[in-house]
Amino acid sequence: MKIPLSRPDITNKEISAIVAVLKTPHLSLGPKLPEFEKKFAQFIGTKHALAVNSGTSGLHLCVRALDIKAGDEVITTPFSFIASANCILFEKAHPVFVDIRSDTLNIDEKAIEAKITSRTRAILPVHVFGYPPAMDAIRRIAKNHKLAVIEDACEALGAKLNGKSAGLWGDCAVFAFYPNKQMTTGEGGMVVTNNDKIARLVASMRNQGRDEGMTWLSHARLGYNYRLSDINCALGIAQLDRISEILKKREKVAALYQKHLSDIPEIILPPQNKARLVRSWFVYMVQLKPKFNPLQRDAVIKRLRQKGIGCNVYFPAIHLQPLYIKDFGYKKGDFPITERVAERTIALPFFNNLTEEQIGKVAGELRKALKEVKKIGK
Repeated sequence: MKIPLSRPDITNKEISAIVAVLKTPHLSLGPKLPEFEKKFAQFIGTKHALAVNSGTSGLHLCVRALDIKAGDEVITTPFSFIASANCILFEKAHPVFVDIRSDTLNIDEKAIEAKITSRTRAILPVHVFGYPPAMDAIRRIAKNHKLAVIEDACEALGAKLNGKSAGLWGDCAVFAFYPNKQMTTGEGGMVVTNNDKIARLVASMRNQGRDEGMTWLSHARLGYNYRLSDINCALGIAQLDRISEILKKREKVAALYQKHLSDIPEIILPPQNKARLVRSWFVYMVQLKPKFNPLQRDAVIKRLRQKGIGCNVYFPAIHLQPLYIKDFGYKKGDFPITERVAERTIALPFFNNLTEEQIGKVAGELRKALKEVKKIGK
């Protein structure tokens, strides 16, 4: 039995939608783009939604739209996919890391204010693994210090905090649609905002700096080719039409994992929903308990892969990536909670149509691997 780490949920509905676009002359900048944006804005409950070719592109455009420049600082988390920090570097601004909470794995909102300086321009929190951070507290801090909030909701489509959807807490927010996300457009992302100026700038910069109404070879500002094609948008529309079904499937898979893994004493399971918080399941990540070392974690992953089970580390600490060590001088010990978590995480197979039989296989092989690696590195 081979079980991949992730797999998109594509049906005949999606295939038919893409084929229909291929039969038209409008493969890009056609009618599917505004249709997708309108439907997504309605789903989230925001005024503007602007489709882009990746979540990374969307984050970059948010940084630019807020006029964050060289020498400015943006507070963010070192435990995330690297794009949430790199988007700050794109504009030669400085990511200022704040360590995470051990319970939620999100940025520690109580440690943010200590990192604010005269150069701080924004806070960029991440909904890590689809679990909302303390956005209410982060929003208050930002308001008190007159800072913008760029909400990285790339992993959190469908998540809610206090009844308010992920994506509605920041001045702008970004969702991503890579094939391992809740819904997919193949490659793609969406910037959402209620701010007319941010929306106008993002729309212009994603399309080579053209303002609305300009001719094809006119450019009002520096821009990029961050457009999303009508082919991708058609896929997105079909997926969005199924989003309730998709999110329920993922909840079911997570519940089955909870059932099959809850009696394994060596691991820490991901945090579940709690009062006023609804997580959206992006990946299913477990942590080995602190008595295990990184070599043992890596050995568990190797054994699972040998059994045909897709798995991976999720996430390595950003500040210990070679680029950040070289350019900023970060070292081990700078963000101890992030480092401890990053050394012991394992992302297990997780996708909409994962069966209970497959989950049982993963659980059984994980138990065996944990027993086998206990003596490594002692």
